[in-house]
Amino acid sequence: MARAKNRGYQDFFPSYSNPTRTRRWRMASYIRLSKEDLQKIRKGLDCSNSVKNQRDILNFFYQSHIEEFESIAEYIDDGHTGTDTDREDFQRMMADIMSHKVNCVVVKDLSRLARNYSDAGSLIDNLFVQMGVRFISLAENVDSYLDPDSVSDIKVPITNVMNDNYCFQTSKKIRQVFDYKRRSGQYIGSFAPFGYVKDSKDKHQLVVDPDAAETVKLIYSMFLQGSSKRAIGLYLNEHGIPSPSAYRRLKGLPVSSGVGDNPMWSARMIHEVLTNEIYTGDLVQGRHRVKSYKVHQIEAVPEEDWVRVPNTHEAIISRETFDKVQGLLKRDTRTSPQGREVHLFSGFLRCADCGKALTRSTSGKYVYYACSTYKNRSRTACTMHSIKHNHLEAAVLFAIQQQVHLAVSYSEIIALINTAPVKKCQSKRLDDLIAAKERELAKVTRYKQGLYQDWKDGEITHQDYRNMKADYDHQTTTLTAVLEKLTAERAELASGVDNEHPALVAFMKYQNIECLTRDILVELVDHIKVYENGNISVRFKFADELRKIVEYIELNTEPRAQVV
Repeated sequence: MARAKNRGYQDFFPSYSNPTRTRRWRMASYIRLSKEDLQKIRKGLDCSNSVKNQRDILNFFYQSHIEEFESIAEYIDDGHTGTDTDREDFQRMMADIMSHKVNCVVVKDLSRLARNYSDAGSLIDNLFVQMGVRFISLAENVDSYLDPDSVSDIKVPITNVMNDNYCFQTSKKIRQVFDYKRRSGQYIGSFAPFGYVKDSKDKHQLVVDPDAAETVKLIYSMFLQGSSKRAIGLYLNEHGIPSPSAYRRLKGLPVSSGVGDNPMWSARMIHEVLTNEIYTGDLVQGRHRVKSYKVHQIEAVPEEDWVRVPNTHEAIISRETFDKVQGLLKRDTRTSPQGREVHLFSGFLRCADCGKALTRSTSGKYVYYACSTYKNRSRTACTMHSIKHNHLEAAVLFAIQQQVHLAVSYSEIIALINTAPVKKCQSKRLDDLIAAKERELAKVTRYKQGLYQDWKDGEITHQDYRNMKADYDHQTTTLTAVLEKLTAERAELASGVDNEHPALVAFMKYQNIECLTRDILVELVDHIKVYENGNISVRFKFADELRKIVEYIELNTEPRAQVV
C-alpha cells in the first residue's frame, strides 16, 4: 500500500534513484503559493500547487534521498507573486544561503522559485553558481550538481520565459477586467471610503453610512467657515469623534493591514476627506497604479487619466460645496502654530505691483496687511502697499454690495427682455473679432502653402523652411483655438440669457448682506489687489459671465439706455 501511495511522486525525480556522488547537503525546501493559485484552490479548480502538495512532494524527495542531505529547512511564501523577490521567506532563505546555513535549494518546479525570467536566470546561472549552491527543480529534472548541463538545457530558459509570459498575460487580463469595472461605474476598492459602506447585495456599489457621513459634512462645513485642517483635526479628537480606521474597528468593519492603530485625526486625514471627489456622488478611480507586473511599486496617475463615472451613488457633499473647497485649498491659508481659524482674507490678497501675497501683521490693537516682498525680501524691490484690516473689510463689503445691486438690476432687465416678442442676439463685437481672426488665419495658411515652393526654388534654406513652418503651425493652432472660443461665445449669446443664470443667482442670494464672512469671499471673490495708495480692486469669480450678461442687455436695449 505504501508503494502505491508514493508512486505518483516518482514522476518528479526519475533520475535520482541511484545517486553517483556522496556529498552531504544542507537542503532548503522552498514553497510558494501565489494569490491566483490560492483562489483556484478555494474554488476547487486546482490543488496541484497547494502548500500541502508542494510540502508532500519535497518531503518525499528528501526522505527518498536522505543519505544526500544532513539537514532540511523549510521556507514558505503563501499568497506571494513570483514576479519579484520581495518575499519574506524567500529573503530569509537567501540570507541563510549568504551565511552558508544552506547550500542546496529544492523546488517543485521552476515557477515556484520565480516567474520573472531575469530573476530566475540570475539566480540559477549566476548567484547559485558563485555561492556553490546546488539547485534542484523536480518537475523539470534539473540538478546543477548531479547534471550540471541540465541547468544550461534549452528547456530551462524556455520554461522561465513561459512562466514570465504567463504572469504578463495574467496581469494584462486582470488590468482589463479592472478597467472595465471602473468604466462601468463599479467600485473595485478593497475598502469603502470613509462615509460609505459596500452594499450587502452588491460589493461594487456604495451606500451612505449615516454616522460617518455626518462627520464628513462637519469637516467640509468647518473648513468653509474658516477652520484650518489642523484645527478640524483637533476639534474632532477633542470631541471623541473616531478617525476612519478607529471607526471601522468600532463598527467591526475590515481594516487594511497597512493602517496603524492610531485612532487620532491628523491634518493629512482631513486633507484626504476634503479632496476625495467620491463624496459628490461621482466615482473616481484609477488614481494610482502598479508600475508593471514585475515592478510592484505604486505610482500616481495623471489626473486626466483618472476614470470618472458620474452619479454612481448617493452624494454626501454637493458639487458646488466640493468645488468651493478645492478652490480654497489652492490658496495660501496657513495659520500660526497656535491658531485654529484661517483669517478672513487669507489667500485672497495680492500686491498690485509685484503680484505677491500680502502678509497680516498686528500693531497694538490694529491689524494691517503689507506686501510680502517689501517686508520679507527687499524694501527696494517693492513698496509697502499697506492697508488696515477694518478699511479693507469695509471696502470689500461695499464692492460686493454694489455687485449684488447690479445683479438684481440685471435680472430685472433680462426678465423684461425675455418677455419681448423679438430679441437681438447678434453681437457686432463678436462678429468683428471672428472676421478678423478668420482673415488672419487665411493669411497664415497662404504663407504656409507658399513656403514649400520657396524652399524648392532655393529662396530659403531647409533649416529656414523648418523653422518658419513650425512658427506657422503654432500660429494656426493658436488662431484656431481663439476662433473656436469666440464662436462658442457667439452661440451662447444667441441662445439668450435667463434671469436664473448662475452668476446672477450667486450674487442675488446675498441681497441683505451686512457683514463680510469667509464663506461669502470663497463663493464670490477670486482675488483682491491692493495698490500703494490704499485703493483696492476686487476680481469677482463670475467676471466673464457678467460681461456677457451686460453685452446681452446692451444688445437688447435702446442705444441711449444706460445700464448701471
